[in-house]
Amino acid sequence: MSVKITGVGSYIPTEIEKNDAFHNHHFLNADGSSINNPNTVIVEKFEEITGIKERRYAKPEFNTSDISFFAAEKAIENAGIDREDLDYIILAHNFGDVTINTVQSDMVPCLAARVKHSLRIKNPKCVAYDLLFGCPGWIEGVVQANAFIKAGLAKKCLVIGSEMLSRVIDKHDRDSMIFSDGAGATVIEASTDEDSGILAHETASFTYDEAYFLNFGKSNNKHLTEDTRYIKMNGRKIYEFALNEVPKAMKACLEKSGEHIDDLKKIIIHQANEKMDEAITKRFYRLYKKQVPESVMPMSIHKLGNSSVATIPTLYDLILQNELDGHQLNKGDIVMFASVGAGMHINAMVYKV
Repeated sequence: MSVKITGVGSYIPTEIEKNDAFHNHHFLNADGSSINNPNTVIVEKFEEITGIKERRYAKPEFNTSDISFFAAEKAIENAGIDREDLDYIILAHNFGDVTINTVQSDMVPCLAARVKHSLRIKNPKCVAYDLLFGCPGWIEGVVQANAFIKAGLAKKCLVIGSEMLSRVIDKHDRDSMIFSDGAGATVIEASTDEDSGILAHETASFTYDEAYFLNFGKSNNKHLTEDTRYIKMNGRKIYEFALNEVPKAMKACLEKSGEHIDDLKKIIIHQANEKMDEAITKRFYRLYKKQVPESVMPMSIHKLGNSSVATIPTLYDLILQNELDGHQLNKGDIVMFASVGAGMHINAMVYKV
């Protein structure tokens, strides 16, 4: 028996926020002091480092659970299954439903239960739960679904990665420009096709010194309400950590799979920062004394920004639907998924299409 991804779907919000929209923002340093450079220079440097030219924000009437449902419906339809046959719905996110213009996160009931309700699934044995694991949440959800299926506890699982970071950003923080909204979903099933499916996975949590590299903190604008918190990150620390640890996890995962690095068709990595992702991939190949092959690392960050846990399933969906120029996957291709995020968590998975 193998465990396969049999259906994919994503929801890409329609509201486009281009970089020039930040030219009028009042950016401040973390201590509240003014930044000497004009916004045009700040935005230009940001684009050069991250590769982001625009990002997507959800419409005001939608919440994270809504866009999760939209992606889920597409994945179920793509898989061609009866939704009543789902044994688990695993929804990876970080901040719950944050209604626009509010500062309180709503996670009761859990978002997975809300998606199951929206899907109108009657089967009470379809267990719905949330997974809080930072940006690597979707991969970890697939790892858990794989374990359930291998243990005989499930045959079909729906794993969703969804986030609305536009609702928790500090508009006075330059880092706010990196974040976006989105949702991606996958149906994971047991299969008799032994020549495809999940081959190996690797996960680690680094918390001794690294736990708070990403956290909730006060606005850079000290005149705002002190009780309100926003997503904050130590970009330099995250960059250094990712470059040191993610390539090693990728190598460990590949060696578990028994596949050769030359056989990797695509590396689908969390769309965090173009320069960081390129550096991670370069270091991974350097561990094997090899150069990075052309077109091995598809990118969606330029137009979609960093939608956290949604980036990998969304990117995978775009490739399978032939909606990403220059990238496609065929039966038998070897793919590696890899991610890093709040926790600090890292994971990787090798998959045969």
